[in-house]
Amino acid sequence: MSHEQFQHCIDECLKCMQACNHCYDACLNEEHVAMMKECIRLDRDCADMCAFAAQAMSRNSLYAKELCRICADICEACGNECKKHDHAHCQQCAEACFSCAKACRTMAG
Repeated sequence: MSHEQFQHCIDECLKCMQACNHCYDACLNEEHVAMMKECIRLDRDCADMCAFAAQAMSRNSLYAKELCRICADICEACGNECKKHDHAHCQQCAEACFSCAKACRTMAG
């Protein structure tokens, strides 16, 4: 499969990575940062996995589909955690995570 065939999923992964990085940074500046611990942890895992999955798809890795499957799981976990918080950055991150998870599951087949 060429990277062109992966393009929608690559785009979703990169959007999610950016949203997670923004959420991560914003969470660190919240008044009760300790309450945001799990959100911060998942933001980091999700951003890193999305970046790795996008890279794997870009180079047509033999493991791209498996990585997309794992990425979808992490995105769903991050989205579910972010959804628990009322902050705008968390809600936007959850939306990006769920969109990415959907694209990754489609790509993974």
